[in-house]
Amino acid sequence: MHKESFSEKAPFYRLKIRLKREIVTMGVPDINPRLMAGKYVKPEEWNKLLDDPDVVVVDVRNDFEVSLGTFEGAINPKTKSFSELPEWVLRETALRNKPKVAMFCTGGIRCEKSTAFLRTQGFEEVYHLEGGILKYLETVPEAESRWEGECFVFDERVSVGQGLKPGNYELCRGCRHPISQEDKASELFVLGVSCPHCHDSKTETKKQALSERQRQIELAKRRNQVHIGARYDAKEKVDGAID
Repeated sequence: MHKESFSEKAPFYRLKIRLKREIVTMGVPDINPRLMAGKYVKPEEWNKLLDDPDVVVVDVRNDFEVSLGTFEGAINPKTKSFSELPEWVLRETALRNKPKVAMFCTGGIRCEKSTAFLRTQGFEEVYHLEGGILKYLETVPEAESRWEGECFVFDERVSVGQGLKPGNYELCRGCRHPISQEDKASELFVLGVSCPHCHDSKTETKKQALSERQRQIELAKRRNQVHIGARYDAKEKVDGAID
């Protein structure tokens, strides 16, 4: 099953294909989402589940993603990586206060794995949002939406809102953390180099390298040339090297 989403500009600079043993690493062997995932809940039925007093709702994304937006009342595990989630599940008492657990993530992959893990730990009534947040934002009318904020996406759109319309966040090119207009107004923000999230974590050597990269980007813009994601003819490059 594949998913399609449309954008007015290319959401990726380059096409990269990598073979990976696991799409999103959880670090738990013998978890088979195809056989063990929780019950799918269609976007049109998700609001009803949110209103169920017997359900605890968990956002299984990483903390920086949750900071941009989430469903009201959802628990934030405050993880830095998905591999931290199993340990959080084992120690989190809130999961055991209600008979049902509902989980959600960006596109549905992480919550398939997380609900499968919950079932191995003895949780019986486990649900997850089919198609993830993106399908919810695409399907549910804005007037009925229970989503608050924007949804981080892993491409040059950075974030999207209701109807998958482009959001208001950009990427810090120094650390790739999503940044708001408020972040850009900070004295700690330097275009292409740093932002309030990373300004104190870089060496001067690294900052100089990033500054030079930004200078080259700006020079290319003035020349009306593409710098990041520029395409070239591989054969011509090899022939040029031979000459």
